[in-house]
Amino acid sequence: MVRVVSSTKASIIESAIYLFNTKGYDGVSIRDIANRANVNAANISYYFNGKQGLLEACFIQFFEGYLACIEDEVHLLGRERPEMCLKRAIINILNYQKKHHLLSRFVWRETSIDSQVVREITSSYLMKERFLLKQLVEGAMTDKHIKPSYISFFIIQLRSMLTMPFLNSQYLREVWSVFPNEKYFVDKYFLVIQDWLDESILKFPLMEVIHL
Repeated sequence: MVRVVSSTKASIIESAIYLFNTKGYDGVSIRDIANRANVNAANISYYFNGKQGLLEACFIQFFEGYLACIEDEVHLLGRERPEMCLKRAIINILNYQKKHHLLSRFVWRETSIDSQVVREITSSYLMKERFLLKQLVEGAMTDKHIKPSYISFFIIQLRSMLTMPFLNSQYLREVWSVFPNEKYFVDKYFLVIQDWLDESILKFPLMEVIHL
């Protein structure tokens, strides 16, 4: 019985993510989602208490996995070299978004819109993201006297590099023939970010091999 419920909820979320991406949140009805998931529309009300609850479930699913990519490495600070932790977090974030590219695109797109509903859902997640990234970046910086304002703008730039390909996946595919949902993209893109890190805050090449 538990497996059936879990499968039904997963099917609803998967259908919602697809439709939200193709038609936009406002352009999708509960019946649209139910039809694609091949379930009764009442199931969506039962499990998610309506479309807004389903939206919240999509965001929770995304951010719990996304933040775990960063938090796991923060927990290793003090036991492993901080620059290794930062770079592994970056790889993990890229791979996570690659694996969940439709969900990533939808979440980042909705987050960019000035919506009260989305702000209420994401505010605590985004503040936690800022806190975790700040810990990793400050730990990895070789110059411990860098001004806080520089660190803030550096993190903004890093975050932009991590999210842009998945938010603008259609642009990458149509203009550059690049596919963010492929391993090849993540491998090559990480090398570019790694070079940027080495030149901007690490000031030396990382000798250990990062396994992609």
